[in-house]
Amino acid sequence: MKKLHLFIVKSYLGPLAMTFFISLFILVMQFLWKYVDDMVGKGLDTLVLAELLFYATLQVVPMALPLAILLASLMTFGNLGENYELTAIKAAGVSLPRTMKPLIYITIGISIAAFWFSNNVMPYANLKLYSLLYDVKQAKPELEIKEQVFYDGFDNFRIKIDRKDNETNLLHDIMIYDHRDRFNKNSNVTLADSGRLQVSQDKRNMVLTLFDGVRYDEKISDNNKRLRDRDQQRFRRDIFKEQIALIELQGLNFDRTDENLFANYDRMKNLNQLTYDIDSFNVQRNTHVERLAQTSENFYFQNARYAARKKKMDTNLSFMDSVSVMNPDSLYEKLTIHQKKMAIESALRKARDNKNQMDDAKRHINAQDSKIRKHTIEVHRKFTLSFACFIFFFIGAPLGAIIRKGGLGMPVVISVLFFIVYYIIDTMGAKMAREGIWPVYQGMWLSSSVLLPLGIFLTYKSATDSTLLNADAYIIFFRKLFKREKYDLSNKMDKPEDNKTD
Repeated sequence: MKKLHLFIVKSYLGPLAMTFFISLFILVMQFLWKYVDDMVGKGLDTLVLAELLFYATLQVVPMALPLAILLASLMTFGNLGENYELTAIKAAGVSLPRTMKPLIYITIGISIAAFWFSNNVMPYANLKLYSLLYDVKQAKPELEIKEQVFYDGFDNFRIKIDRKDNETNLLHDIMIYDHRDRFNKNSNVTLADSGRLQVSQDKRNMVLTLFDGVRYDEKISDNNKRLRDRDQQRFRRDIFKEQIALIELQGLNFDRTDENLFANYDRMKNLNQLTYDIDSFNVQRNTHVERLAQTSENFYFQNARYAARKKKMDTNLSFMDSVSVMNPDSLYEKLTIHQKKMAIESALRKARDNKNQMDDAKRHINAQDSKIRKHTIEVHRKFTLSFACFIFFFIGAPLGAIIRKGGLGMPVVISVLFFIVYYIIDTMGAKMAREGIWPVYQGMWLSSSVLLPLGIFLTYKSATDSTLLNADAYIIFFRKLFKREKYDLSNKMDKPEDNKTD
């Protein structure tokens, strides 16, 4: 029995490692395809790109691991069934659950490791990845000026060149607009026959060397509105043979942001931090709810209290009794027309003010509810990953024993279909939970609750040697069905002839 279990384990670990790394590669390529526009042309260092890919790989592990388990278990038992090894094992008196026993232990260990990874590694990886992505998006593209196109990569400057010599790096027919004057952005223009454009070694300044040019500068002030005053503004023209200028570059170099700015997001926290923050958010939410209820009560009963104090009513009289004593209609009818108008305007103003304050309090409550839902979703997500690994094994192993097809053909197709269904259901449930349409536990466990009965059903069918997905069984069934229909049809055609002969 130990040799059999060792054989099953060896047959399983190889496909598991292979499919896991294949899944990681595909998902990382999807990540690169998604963010390629933010990384190309930024002049990023190789170490920065390697760090970005490393944390992206860690971030896609929760998606790659269940897919790898499903595909590996499907391939393993499909190969055993295709080579009639599973039939020999069953003929020896070993049932399918006993054959799956060592792999069940391995899957339980993988599920525990997945929970540890999701609780300890994933928050750190998400923090590093999203902070690094933010820095990459904030970095400006590398300096690349195209011919006959205005380049706006520098703050407050627009540069246009007619042509560029790639051998000497010399720019010809240069036009520069200086927009630093916010009152007249086109008042400073420089034209040059040629020039060179270089970036300093620290990438903080642009060194611009111009040859044989002229600079036009017109000083205009918005204080002078009349045309004669504008005509008398200062105008300056400078002709130069060579001119060197330094332009400060903001954001061209890659700078790292403090990671503590991203540490308060839900995906950057472990289970203990999430639980602690959920309790804090609940306390804040309850405070806002109590404040809203107290404010509403004060708004509603403030006139009643004022009337009660004015009439020196009994202090033990409740607010509702005070309201019942008051008769707004009779009080309103005693007012003059001017007083009625003022009373209506005052009531409308108070109603609007009260509504604005209540809406503001409701926005605070809704914000706390959103934070609570997001943090609760991350709590459930740490458990759904482990449970998904367990479910996918009990789908893949019996399904492979039923279809009896190994390799990377049929198992890959079936695995991808199951994973797409799981991903769609999981995404839909998480969205419903995030928006507050469903309770969080229902949305996060929707995919598991759908696939768990399927895994139990397939395990039962496989243990009872079902021909659920055996193509030969369906072919034989339909052949027998068609033969029976032909036989019945022939009998019906023979019966009238027998009656005629009689």
